[in-house]
Amino acid sequence: MKSERLLIVSNRLGVSARMMPEGLRLVPSAGGLASGLRPWHEHSDGLWFGWPGAAAPASAQRDEIDRQLAERRMVPVHLSGEQISGYYHGFANGVLWPTFHYLLDQGPIDACGWDAYRDVNAAFADAVAREYRAGDTIWVHDYHLMLVPALLRARLPRARIGFFLHIPFPSSEVFRILPWRREILHGVLGADLVGFHTFAYMRHFVTSLLHLEGIETDIDRIRTGGRESTVGVFPMGVDAAALGDLSKQPDVVTKVDAIRRDAGERRIVLGIDRLDYTKGILRRLDAIESLLARDPSLRDAVRYIQVAVPSRADIDAYQQFRKRVEERVGRINGAYGTVGSVPVHYIHRLLSAQDLVALYRAADVMLVTPLRDGMNLVAKEFVASREDQDGVLILSEFAGAASELDGAVSVNPYDVHALADSIHRALTMPVEERRARMRSLRRRVLAHDAHAWATAFLEQLGALGPSTAPAIRRTASLENLLVEARRTRPIRLLLDYDGTLVPFAASPELAVPDDDLMVLLEQLVRSEGLEVDIVSGRSRDSLDRWFGELPIALWGEHGLWHRPRWSARWEATTAADPACVMRVRPILDQFVAATPGSRVEIKSASIAWHYRGASNEFGSRQAHELRMLLGDVLSNQPLEVLEGEKVIEVRWRGVSKAIVAQRAAQEARAATVIVAIGDDRTDEDLFRELPASSLAVAVGGPRISAGFHLDDYRAVRRVLGLLVAERLHAQWISAEGVPSGTIAIMSKPKTSVARSGFVAP
Repeated sequence: MKSERLLIVSNRLGVSARMMPEGLRLVPSAGGLASGLRPWHEHSDGLWFGWPGAAAPASAQRDEIDRQLAERRMVPVHLSGEQISGYYHGFANGVLWPTFHYLLDQGPIDACGWDAYRDVNAAFADAVAREYRAGDTIWVHDYHLMLVPALLRARLPRARIGFFLHIPFPSSEVFRILPWRREILHGVLGADLVGFHTFAYMRHFVTSLLHLEGIETDIDRIRTGGRESTVGVFPMGVDAAALGDLSKQPDVVTKVDAIRRDAGERRIVLGIDRLDYTKGILRRLDAIESLLARDPSLRDAVRYIQVAVPSRADIDAYQQFRKRVEERVGRINGAYGTVGSVPVHYIHRLLSAQDLVALYRAADVMLVTPLRDGMNLVAKEFVASREDQDGVLILSEFAGAASELDGAVSVNPYDVHALADSIHRALTMPVEERRARMRSLRRRVLAHDAHAWATAFLEQLGALGPSTAPAIRRTASLENLLVEARRTRPIRLLLDYDGTLVPFAASPELAVPDDDLMVLLEQLVRSEGLEVDIVSGRSRDSLDRWFGELPIALWGEHGLWHRPRWSARWEATTAADPACVMRVRPILDQFVAATPGSRVEIKSASIAWHYRGASNEFGSRQAHELRMLLGDVLSNQPLEVLEGEKVIEVRWRGVSKAIVAQRAAQEARAATVIVAIGDDRTDEDLFRELPASSLAVAVGGPRISAGFHLDDYRAVRRVLGLLVAERLHAQWISAEGVPSGTIAIMSKPKTSVARSGFVAP
């Protein structure tokens, strides 16, 4: 029976083990990751792997922890005090956390925790491998475990593995500071699907691959080590429905009333954060101080509540940060407090969910102003809790959530005076504007909740199928299949042009068909039982000029235009608006100007930027930047970006070589074998739509959607020559006295051979 369990792998389990005087107690772990994953674990029969939250206890206590966790289908990875110090405090939070948040002065890059980090990642991989069953899906989480995907891949080559990063991925200029940068990149690439909160984080990841390893990304696919990984953007949400229900509970409503009564006539400004130097708490306090200094009337009219949840108290940098925050609070209250109240109410402890939601409901203004944050779910929790459709969210433009929550007041947290102005604006905002903004925020937060986030990631991971290097059959097997089909069944060939029938040229106009290719095509079309289609991204004019005299079906611009066999007329396969496509020409022209050796090609309903003539490294970098820019510019347009071999093309959405496969399948007789041969991403669209009885052949490198592989255009010509040779091999063998059943194969078709009579009758 096939298993379909979900194996969650994270630094911390969904519960933490605490040894109390009365015995062991398991308490829910705090944080957005645990909250987002807990429902998925509870409603599946899978396992959750993680550290139970304390140094490895004595054997009797460990047995009890293991027993209670096993009842919840959780598998602990016990860590020693030395491992916690090196892996968790030393490397994960002492090096990766500040580096990924661009706060390089907060952590030593030469930290000695790398060995512990590597060893603990191996321990996690071992624990998962021991419990794995065929068919399980493994989902690894966050920066603590960035080596685990590759370690699991080595242990479980066919496993389906996903990885999600919950913090920002920094720009390549920052990431390359790390001495262990390559190990981290290749660790993550052990996953089939790598997920990020925002498009920018994904872009930084693939840019780092290009700059550090020379690995180019094919839109969202990365090929390395004989296998393929996919990258994607999956903004995480919160359990909006549960928060909404909680906000309406009577005890929460009572707490809300009490908070507001205690504040009196004062407006409530709220901040809720882990006590972390990335959260912008100090600059936020500076903004409050600036606001009170500017407008003395606010000193007894505003109450700022700052909840600072204890975090990583064992790390010196966090101890120093707590001291600075508390000194700043004391200074503000001393300077601006009144007989009736102090302006800042500071709470340094973990609050219950009911208390947090009550504060969200009571607040007039919510401040979420991190200096850098992967997503920041506090902003979304605030919105989900506001069933009253009121309240103003002030959100840092450096939080991942800023790309989604356009109803928030956006701020630069480094600009203290502008932040103070935004707080004043929020406090004086008309009720109509407040409610309009909140309605917009709630539409987004309720529609894209934690369930939608996990569903989107796991559905895409499942759609990718089991991960292994593509099951490439040897060329000999392809030859045998073609020979057998040629003897008994008609064959229809769907052939790409550039990189498949001819080698790539420095400039596209130089890749003209040579004499040997023209002779081979003439032999193919004159052979009984063979039909030939050339399926290319080339324009109609080029294809007509080269192949117009042959009875070959031609498909131009990736299937947008079709010229049937035995016809001189071209027909459009779908409607497209050339004017819309041409709007991106100024962008491509700018890249031509900035990239020597590149050029623009204009077609009837697409436009392409070719960079084969540019230097390899610079051209690849420019292509990457252009892909990312076009992805942003065209996100709401009926256009799509297509990446080929040294070319970036913008075309009308929905036009692809899949059209050719669908048409060929409709036209084919029952016995016809369709053979498709191509070399790049555009041909995968064709391969995926072929009937199951077809043969898909990738040229130049293995592709998951193709069952066969040929090295280059020479191998393609040799195999096509085999189809011609097979037609006459029996009479040739008889004349030469070779035993019956031997296959004659041309190593390369020659014009002289054709002229001496080697043509099909």
